[in-house]
This record gives sequence, structure tokens and C-alpha cells, in this order.
Amino acid sequence: MNNVPTRYLGELAVSAQGLGCMGMSHGYGATDDAQSIATLRHALDLGVTFLDTADFYGAGHNEELIGRAVAGRRDEVVLATKFGFANRLGEPTRVRGDAAYVRQACEASLRRLGVDHIDLYYQHRVDPQVPIEETVGAMAELVREEGPSPRAVRGRGADHPAGARGASDRRAAERVVAVDPRPGGGDRPGLP
Repeated sequence: MNNVPTRYLGELAVSAQGLGCMGMSHGYGATDDAQSIATLRHALDLGVTFLDTADFYGAGHNEELIGRAVAGRRDEVVLATKFGFANRLGEPTRVRGDAAYVRQACEASLRRLGVDHIDLYYQHRVDPQVPIEETVGAMAELVREEGPSPRAVRGRGADHPAGARGASDRRAAERVVAVDPRPGGGDRPGLP
């Protein structure tokens, strides 16, 4: 049963209705893994193919949960995840966007999700201490590499198109498929 229309983010086909998964392990009180997995699988059954998470949600637990839910159904889902918060729950907020952290966060997300690629990789928050060209360049490098890596990247902030154009390999950087045009990169005080 698939009644959900398809939209395109660049060349990436996604369901028009996506499922933000943060609340399944972060932010809204008690959670139930079995119910969350059932919800995720039911959404896939209905034709919702676009799942959005972040490495920060539930200190990585959200990605693990999604990985369990989509096991055996990887070809049915478009996985989006985010990086940028280097702290864990309960610690002071630390944002990182340096090239080494981009790679480290991607590899950890791949492990937690149990997949060989990430379809859409977002920068959750911009690191004001790191030039955007470094962050976007590191994301573009992951796209260029063979083996496990994201197939598409996304940046946040009005200055990201310039950062993408300034990255070392323009063809890979042009694979940035979406930019949040809101001033300040769309940061929403108090919200992840």
C-alpha cells in the first residue's frame, strides 16, 4: 500500500511525507523501542520512505533504533542523519564542524545505522570556529570516496552555497542538494 507521492531533493527521490524520528528516543520523555520500531515499519508499509534522525538524538540511540527498524528493508528507505553536536546528553553544548570530526561522525553514524551509506547527510549546527569551506569540503570528500559514505550532503546557512563553490572539488561539492536559507542557518533556540 503506497499512496504517498514522491518528491525530489536533487536526484534523490523521497516520499512527500517524511518521518522525523527524534521523539522516539530524545526530547519528549519516556520512550518505547518496540513501539517505535513498529511505527517505523508501519510508516514504510504505508509508503513513507524518508526517515530523518541525528547522531545526537538519544546519544546515538535513535540511529541504532532506526537501523534495527530498517534492517532487511534498506532499499525501501531514504536515510537522513545529522552531525555537529560533539557533546553527549547532559554535557555542555559543543558544536564541531572540522574535517576530522565530519569523518568521525559519519563513520559512527554508519555503524549505528548498520548501513553502508547515508542518503542525506546534514550539518545540524554550524561551527563558528571552522570555515564553512572546510566542513562542506569534508562532506564532499565523503561523497567522492569509494565504500561506505553518504551519497548526498546538505549544509545549513545562507553562506553555504559559497562554501560549497569554494570546496576543493567543485563537482563533488555541487552534490549539495539543499541549503537552509534562513539567517543563522535555521538555528532554533531550544530545539535540536
